[in-house]
Formats: sequence, structure tokens, C-alpha cells
Amino acid sequence: MTAPADRHGFAGLVTRLTGLVTDVGLLTIASLALSSLPPAAWRQLIGDEPRWLDVLCGVLAALLPWAYFTACWAMAGATIGGLLVGTRTCRADGAPLGPGRAAARAFVGLAAAPVWLVGLLGVLTDGHRRAWHDRLFGTVVRRTGAGLSPFDAGRTRPARRRAGPAGRLAR
Repeated sequence: MTAPADRHGFAGLVTRLTGLVTDVGLLTIASLALSSLPPAAWRQLIGDEPRWLDVLCGVLAALLPWAYFTACWAMAGATIGGLLVGTRTCRADGAPLGPGRAAARAFVGLAAAPVWLVGLLGVLTDGHRRAWHDRLFGTVVRRTGAGLSPFDAGRTRPARRRAGPAGRLAR
């Protein structure tokens, strides 16, 4: 029988969902701006916008989530949501994803988003807190301790009073 894996270095379900919700919010705002602001500016400055501008803005807004996740995972190992919660996505051996694996992971995640979300439940049972897509792409999501969460690994515990007559501060 093998000992259970150390789960403390891997991001849990709530942390991962918090980062994902943050990314979805940012992408929603960015996609709406990308699809509506250029045609609105054209209407204000020139007149009726051409059909090609609407189509181009719509296509770019649709590709934005894939480009965002791919670029963030390939270049930094984390999205903005991941940085805020203190996580990094990497290969199981700790190496960066690279552009190909990041692009494939982003494509599958966006193409099968409901399945991706259900697959996150695997985090609750896996020793390395991997979801089904992590197993598929050979990735893990590690805690970096650099996020804004009070539960990050790098935080310091506040001093507390010891019981007894001295009442000294202890760490």
C-alpha cells in the first residue's frame, strides 16, 4: 500500500472555481467590449458600420477566451484569476505547459465547458487534486502561495497569547 500523496501543494476545488469565475467575469466584459465598442465608435464617427466590421468583431470576441487561456497558460502558467487565488498550471513534472498543450487544454475546456466543470469534481478524490482534463493533458494546478487568499501557503499566522501567568506572545 502506498502513502497518500501530499495534497497541500495542489489547488482545491474552491480555489480553482474562484479563479475560473474571475476569468469568466473578465472575459465577459472584454468580449462585450470587443464586439460592441468598435461598431459603436464607427457609427458615431463615420455613420452606419459595415457588415464586415460586425462579423470581424464577433469572430474576435468568440476567439478571445481561447487566446486568453492559451496565452496565459503558455507564458505565465496562470490566468489573471489564477494569479489572484495563487495557483499555477503546469505539467505533472512541474515543467511549463508550452503553447501546444496550453492551446489544446483551452480548446477542449471551452468546447466542452459543462463536461469540464463536472470533471472538476475529480479534484475531490484525486491525491494530486487533478480534474479529468488534468489527467487528459498531464497537468496539475499547484498552489503558489502568492495569491490574495488568506489560506495561501506563504501566509504567516498571527501571534496568539499563551495561557499562563506570563501571557507571552507565541508563534
